[in-house]
Amino acid sequence: MKERMFGVDVNTESSESTMRHIFSQLDAGKKSFIVAINPEKLMKSRRDDELRDILNAATVGIPDGIGVVLASRLRGGNIKGRITGIDMMESLCSEAGMRDVPVFLYGAKPGVANKAAENLQEKYPSLRVAGTLDGYEKDEQKIIQTINDSGAKILFVALGSPTQEHFIIRNMDKLNVMVFQGVGGSFDVFSGNIDRAPEAFRKFGLEWLYRLLKEPSRWKRQLELPKFLIAVLTERRDSGGTPYE
Repeated sequence: MKERMFGVDVNTESSESTMRHIFSQLDAGKKSFIVAINPEKLMKSRRDDELRDILNAATVGIPDGIGVVLASRLRGGNIKGRITGIDMMESLCSEAGMRDVPVFLYGAKPGVANKAAENLQEKYPSLRVAGTLDGYEKDEQKIIQTINDSGAKILFVALGSPTQEHFIIRNMDKLNVMVFQGVGGSFDVFSGNIDRAPEAFRKFGLEWLYRLLKEPSRWKRQLELPKFLIAVLTERRDSGGTPYE
């Protein structure tokens, strides 16, 4: 099931249901493209048709950000809870390890994907990493060949958004991969280069506050959350309280 926010489709299922859906698609030979949807992207998509098209090109738009969950509740929607991109990547690695589905890590600075793969395999010993490639490789034909030669069925791309989504959309049909996910800075977290917010902040959807405390210069970006909720309330009022698109 999906819920439409500002013209963008967001999945409403729980993390567990989403995982079952992705692997059932894989078993059926159908490709999945996962994109994390947060308030910042939704606000930008209101004035950026290309970004909205990219977000809607995904087969699975996960509600990444407490603001998306709050917006759904304000409009009487059905989004069950937050699914962050990094949590989705880790869940996919865990399940892939149990099912012996090989994964590939592409992106980030030299050495980062390797270290992230090493740490993930230490945590999930049965995880099979078919290969890694840093984001400084620009020969797209070489990238495609390397990934295809690896035999990977799940591809994580860490090139930053929307570059990573453009890469996936452009090459989905050329890659013998079944599950694609753009993961932003997740390799830096799994490699240990960047600390993730403590569990207490994550539990209550306050990772944005942790990042703001660590990096006060982000305060302008964080203004997008209240702007987003105001926009939700305004459009709900203007539509007479009925769900909007």
